[in-house]
Amino acid sequence: SGSSSSSESEDERKRPKKRATTDKAKAKGGDGDKNGAKGSKKRPAEDAKAADADKGPDAPPPPPAAKKAAGSFADEAAAQKAGGRTGGVYIPPFKLAAMQKEMAKMDKASKEFQRLKWEQLRKQVNGLINKMNVGNLKLLVPDLFEINLVRGRGLLARAIMKAQLASPGFTHIYAALVAVLNTKLPENGELIVKRVIVGFRRAYKRRDKTLATAFAKFIGHLCNHQIAHELLALQLLTVLLDEPTDDSVEIAVSFTKEVGQLLEQLSPKGLHAIFERFRGILHEGTIDKRVQYTIEGLFAVRKSGFTDFPSVPEELDLVDRNDQITFEFGLDDQLDKQEMLDVFKVDPEYETNERMWKSIRAEILGESDDGSSSGSESDDEGSDGSDESEDEDEDGAGAASWGGPSGVTGGGIEKGVTDQIEDLTEQDLINLRRTIYLTIMSSAGFEECAHKLAKLDIPEGHEMELCNMLIECCSQERTYLRYYGLLGQRFCLMDRRWCVTFDKAFEDQYAMIHRLETNKLRNVAKFFAHLLQTDGLPWTCLEYIHLNEEETTSSSRIFIKILAQELSEFLGIAKIKQRFLDPYMAQIFQGLFPKDNPRNTRFAINYWTSIGLGSLTDDLRQHLKDAPKRLREQQMELARQQAAMGGARSDSDSSSSSSSSSSSSSSSGSGSGSGSSSSSSSSSSSSGSRSRGSPSPSFLP
Repeated sequence: SGSSSSSESEDERKRPKKRATTDKAKAKGGDGDKNGAKGSKKRPAEDAKAADADKGPDAPPPPPAAKKAAGSFADEAAAQKAGGRTGGVYIPPFKLAAMQKEMAKMDKASKEFQRLKWEQLRKQVNGLINKMNVGNLKLLVPDLFEINLVRGRGLLARAIMKAQLASPGFTHIYAALVAVLNTKLPENGELIVKRVIVGFRRAYKRRDKTLATAFAKFIGHLCNHQIAHELLALQLLTVLLDEPTDDSVEIAVSFTKEVGQLLEQLSPKGLHAIFERFRGILHEGTIDKRVQYTIEGLFAVRKSGFTDFPSVPEELDLVDRNDQITFEFGLDDQLDKQEMLDVFKVDPEYETNERMWKSIRAEILGESDDGSSSGSESDDEGSDGSDESEDEDEDGAGAASWGGPSGVTGGGIEKGVTDQIEDLTEQDLINLRRTIYLTIMSSAGFEECAHKLAKLDIPEGHEMELCNMLIECCSQERTYLRYYGLLGQRFCLMDRRWCVTFDKAFEDQYAMIHRLETNKLRNVAKFFAHLLQTDGLPWTCLEYIHLNEEETTSSSRIFIKILAQELSEFLGIAKIKQRFLDPYMAQIFQGLFPKDNPRNTRFAINYWTSIGLGSLTDDLRQHLKDAPKRLREQQMELARQQAAMGGARSDSDSSSSSSSSSSSSSSSGSGSGSGSSSSSSSSSSSSGSRSRGSPSPSFLP
């Protein structure tokens, strides 16, 4: 038994070794096969020769079709491998420069040259679109017009839509870019509108919420810029809310926020119908609570007038609405996406089309027709100037009196002499008003605002812009804010010129006070009352007010009422009465307290009494009470003056008559006796006693 057990253990020891040796042999064989395969891969020609040798000399050759198919497949695979997934490969700069030199020598009608130009066009379009933002949009648009947008309009549309889908937050920038392009190249804008509409339809049918939201936002901004018609927005909202789901209602809410301000201006009835549909969806209660909250938020946005969602941001409003071209496409229209424009195709008339594009680009950018460089343009301008000088020499004095395009009025032409350009667009004035408005509305306090506005260095002659803007902002508030009064007071106390300007503003505002609504009128009156009660504005401005029935209106009487009541509330009735009764200022306040006509005096007394300031009319009442007495005194004085004038006239007449009578008596007294002389003397004395100072008739004896 012991010998048997030992033999069995020896057998067990031997068996694993045998298995191990067999495994090693197999492994060696496998490695040999791999090495053989590697060797065959490294030496394909030798393997092919060996295979041909194994086949023998009588083996038939492979068919030519198979050789050709294998060759084309290999070429295509090699080209794909060289080009990569994106169809392009990195080229070092020195190698690129060498290739460009070779391109210059190539035939422009060849396929290789046009393909290289196509790739260059694609890279330029993608590079410019990816760099777009609010700050550099105006700077990159001219660079975009430098490339051929007629040939590459498919690439441009694809690049814009791809960038918008990748970054929906920049949709307003791409829409502003499309608005600029659409004014110059309407085909590009039309293609983008068509593709966006088709893309939304496809995403909506597939129930792809992300894509549908992005495309709807793009459509909304295109409608805001009036590239697409507002009916497209209403149609899209109708489709989304026809069979409401959580996703469709969410898309409709976000879309309404984008186009709400535009529809409120252009189609208020359509917007009202859309909100009625939203209200119906809320009442039905079939959608999720979260979506219902979004609808309630939309109603709050509508109540605020969509102030947080402006249709076109101010910095992106680059195109005049009259210059914009609007496309009236609908969601149900048959639209051609023109996808073949995205693919390279050989152009047999490449050079002709390039020349046409250069002329179009020159018209858009305002360049010369031949597209020459700046140096050549300056040379051309110099040559034109010399031609003009020759023409002027030939024309003589008549041409010398005209400045011409170079601005020269003399006989000779000097370089660098130009006319002074006058800006009639008033762009500087508009920018000044915008800056003043933004400063007023963004400042935390009146001191900060006054400091910022003082640093603007408003030029002379434009002070009225600040005053008018301040009064306009004050009138637009729901209630009067003391902020505006303190701001105006600070400027009046700062410099004398602001007092003069606000005085002129008071005159202008009172002259057209009838144009203001009651709320605006109240705010303006309280503003000027604050300036008067703080002595920021001199009280001489009240001379523009004439309180009578003919020269006042209901609006002006309300203005005077609010102004006077504010002054009395702040200063007190005693102090304001002292101010109005100041004899030094009586000439200024004669319009408020008229004494020229009893009718006007009664009107003023009744007016001041009706507004609760009757104590100011004590002087007027005394004046009206003493009016009959003064009238009698005036009449008596007038009578005395007339009597004095009549006495002086009678004395002069009596002296002249006495002289004439003495001369006549001396001529007739030689033939009469003493009796006649006595009788004549007695008669003359009796007549003198009858009427003192009246001359005796010369014909009496």
